[in-house]
Amino acid sequence: MVQTIMFDILIKNGMLIDGTGVPMRKADVGIKDDKIKKIGDLHDEKAEAEVDAQGLLVCPGFIDVNNHSDTFWQIFLEPDLESLVYQGITTIIGGNCGSSLAPLASPRTIESIQKWIDLKKINVDWLKAGEFFDFLDKKKFSVNFATLTGHATLRRGILEDKMRNLVPKELDFVIKMLLESLREGSLGMSTGLIYTHARLASEEELTALAEVVKKMGGVYATHIRGEKEELLNSVEEAIRIAKKSKVKLHISHLKAMGSENWPKMVQALDLIDEAKKSGVDITFDVYPYTFTGSVLYALLPAWVSEGGKNMLIHRLRDRAVRAKVISEMKESGFDYDKVEIAISPMDKTLARRKIVEIASSQGKSIEDAVLDILIASEGRVITSAEVLSEENVRKAVVHPLSIIATNGAGYNASHAVTGEMVHPRSFGTMTKIFSKYVSKEKILTWENAVKKMTSCPAEKFGIKKRGVLKEGNFADIAVLDQGKIKDLSTKENPYQYSKGVEYLLVNGKIILKEGKYLGVRNGRIIRR
Repeated sequence: MVQTIMFDILIKNGMLIDGTGVPMRKADVGIKDDKIKKIGDLHDEKAEAEVDAQGLLVCPGFIDVNNHSDTFWQIFLEPDLESLVYQGITTIIGGNCGSSLAPLASPRTIESIQKWIDLKKINVDWLKAGEFFDFLDKKKFSVNFATLTGHATLRRGILEDKMRNLVPKELDFVIKMLLESLREGSLGMSTGLIYTHARLASEEELTALAEVVKKMGGVYATHIRGEKEELLNSVEEAIRIAKKSKVKLHISHLKAMGSENWPKMVQALDLIDEAKKSGVDITFDVYPYTFTGSVLYALLPAWVSEGGKNMLIHRLRDRAVRAKVISEMKESGFDYDKVEIAISPMDKTLARRKIVEIASSQGKSIEDAVLDILIASEGRVITSAEVLSEENVRKAVVHPLSIIATNGAGYNASHAVTGEMVHPRSFGTMTKIFSKYVSKEKILTWENAVKKMTSCPAEKFGIKKRGVLKEGNFADIAVLDQGKIKDLSTKENPYQYSKGVEYLLVNGKIILKEGKYLGVRNGRIIRR
């Protein structure tokens, strides 16, 4: 008698970490079409394809809630997003830090978020969020994609490069755009309050928008106003907004920048704990690195960049203004020793060079060198700076309310030819958590680490039927070799894929087999 084949794929003999935090157990997983059909003892069953997971861990695919593959245009330029696949990531959430690709109040709004991409390469064929999702449905990505609605994108659709508060009529229009985006599938709203065009947004404006997000059951994800001396005030503001609006609050890449501010991290975590006890639905995300990536113009006084990059360059060319900027930069006492150029599209010879070295070689002050680099590059420079505390990273990683996220984007190794020194977090965040904090330092269990990458983000951001290995859920599954799992990407050589993710399934299809990406793009667009 011929045995009926019940499953398309059978993952046998593995140790199951289901994503909820309960202890791992031995179990097989049977997959039919795009779903998990059965979990249990399936050793007598047959399938079209079988994966022997003997000695391996089987867990849900990881959900990266703080990803920039959309606003860095990588979902269009390199849709395989291999650096994410090799980490075991199966779902990414874009629209972070105030910037999303939809909705666009007018076609020109896209110019405010184009970064440095030649828009001729991409056919921007949408205005509303729903049209954006429909456009993406026709594309193919290796992983699933969802998005938040960017506060700065909404704001700049109205104000363009003007720097001021919204008048009531404008706020009403922004609220209407946000509400429509949430109805069409956005997961919530993000802010980037540290950036030029959102700095003037009042707490009242943010609360009004958070109330809309709450009404629609979404998440308010905030890149807070400051991560240096302003850290505690910024966290307190985010919590006040959440208390007033009762919205689900998520703080993006929580950190304390600069050694003089490192003690504030413990206080920030205390504020978060107190907010949780008082009934606020609060979480935050963290990446396991002690250096950050930021735009070079962030080193300038805030007023210099008002009105956008063109105004910034215009001011820096004015001798009197330049002298004032340099004076204020010197007064700030900022330590430039640890700042180096990561990405400079106009002059690739600057990549990997420290600002102090560039200044010295040119016989200039550091401040003069910074301004000259900005003028020559039209403001288009990203820096890397070693300004975080390893002890604070540990505290954040183990905290019960933390979610692990890359704050990066998906790249293929071939991107190295651009000369851009991308942050290693784009290649190694998830695998570094396992190799460093689980295997080596043992401050996290496998079960807890997986939970921070799967069920916690899925539950917080309202992603249904993903993040937990459960019958009826989508078959987004990572199979890990706990002895081999390792991040290889470094600041000096970032374009190195992680090791140890042996198999990766997205919506029931194997896209990574025996540690090699198969070129299969089976991701879907996830609407709220």
